[in-house]
Amino acid sequence: MYSVCLLSRYMEHPTRQHVLAAKRVLRYLKGTIRFGIWYKRRCEGEEELLGYTDSDYAGDTDDRKSTSGYVFLLSGGVISWASKKQPVVTLSTTEA
Repeated sequence: MYSVCLLSRYMEHPTRQHVLAAKRVLRYLKGTIRFGIWYKRRCEGEEELLGYTDSDYAGDTDDRKSTSGYVFLLSGGVISWASKKQPVVTLSTTEA
């Protein structure tokens, strides 16, 4: 999803490079259409919930805005995820 979000920023005035990247993403998605999310079978009460988060600092070279994201896994399978470009420019890595 990150690739799709990143490419969508350039769809108003795409260059040849953006169109080629979009085609590559579409080929990847077509090739992984049968993939799914797998959950490991565990004994009752042994389910494990993990969460990860990350962000960059001014990673967008066009407007210097940061991107942050998270993912939550239950028994090894993804149950929730998001990646979002921040609406304002951050002034420090702590803010990002």
